[in-house]
Amino acid sequence: VLFDYFKEHKLPAKLRVSLACCLNMCGAVHCSDIAILGIHRHAPVTNHAQTKKVCEIPSVVASCPTAAIRPATVDGHQSVEVIEENCMYCANCYTVCPSMPLNDPLNDGVSIWVGGKVSNARSEPMFSKLAVPYLPNNPPRWPEATAVVKKILKTYKEDAKDWERMNDWIERIGWPRFF
Repeated sequence: VLFDYFKEHKLPAKLRVSLACCLNMCGAVHCSDIAILGIHRHAPVTNHAQTKKVCEIPSVVASCPTAAIRPATVDGHQSVEVIEENCMYCANCYTVCPSMPLNDPLNDGVSIWVGGKVSNARSEPMFSKLAVPYLPNNPPRWPEATAVVKKILKTYKEDAKDWERMNDWIERIGWPRFF
């Protein structure tokens, strides 16, 4: 859907659109002009019978930035338990333990982040900011997310100066006007 913007020089400056399935940022969402980020709204469901076979318990516990995971014995198996009120749904645990999936197709969604930029000789890195906190996860074409990104690109194209990166454009017009 966005290909026409990128096969020719139609935008004021280069633009990075990235995708990531969670907050771990392996899709470079923290420094992208526009990022589409999967979000989870439920704590992982642990397959206790598989945890000891495929996961290193200390690594799983250490992977959690909020200390929501602790060792446990469940049905005679060494495993982990998740303290749901401490979980921030980041999926760090899943990256080290595949028996702790966060996938919930009915409640998962996507969020849109904007304004990130990698550092260069003239400027420090700028981290993306949350523009749209939740859109439904409607594969395969994600019409809601696509519509938001197209609107952002259209507005950016019409209002930004030549060679002005998205972050610089947003800083110039101000975040309230951007929103």
